[in-house]
Amino acid sequence: MCGRFAFYSPSEATAALFDVVGALPVEARYNIAPSQYVAAIRNGEDGARHLAMLRWGLVPFWAKDTAIGNRMINARSETVDEKPSFRNAFKSRRCLIPADGFYEWQRTDEGKRPHRIAFSDGRPFAFAGLWEHWQDDNGNELESCVILVRPANAQVAPIHDRMPVILPAARYDEWLDPENRHTESLNALLQPYPATEMKAYPVTTFVNSPHHEGPDCVRSLDP
Repeated sequence: MCGRFAFYSPSEATAALFDVVGALPVEARYNIAPSQYVAAIRNGEDGARHLAMLRWGLVPFWAKDTAIGNRMINARSETVDEKPSFRNAFKSRRCLIPADGFYEWQRTDEGKRPHRIAFSDGRPFAFAGLWEHWQDDNGNELESCVILVRPANAQVAPIHDRMPVILPAARYDEWLDPENRHTESLNALLQPYPATEMKAYPVTTFVNSPHHEGPDCVRSLDP
């Protein structure tokens, strides 16, 4: 699963890297947790990529209230096209969720040990995500998102059995294209990211609390 991640790259660099139109300041975050707002990239009506702030925890359009989003932070890539909560969004409301790294907790005899997983060269990347628009009878609206997950690659597997789906930059257009509703071709994009391009290292338990923020969250325990 993915229950915590970081995104702190400068907004200007992010806009250039992901070819985003327009500017939307994004606060540097080192310990993003479910129910908080996250930066997401999606295609606008003009066909260009735009940045939006979405609440992490997808609320289906048919939900009676937003509480369901608290347990909809991840969607299994193996069944995302079948589940009522996700299948409509999978067909036409897909997004990229930028990150500089994510956290997983390894079970040990001493308890759960947090690790940070990132790209070896330190560059930001993007999770495969889905987004949804919800509105209640009083006109209250919410846009929310979910991160797709899959079985872990060789870099993450010793720490946790699952990991977020990370999309290669060359496949962003296919994923974001709202006209691409072909389930087979979309599923084919949800492959394990090459483990050789990633690194993992233990971090301090400072990151355990979602109330903690700042560079100390990504500080390595290794010498």
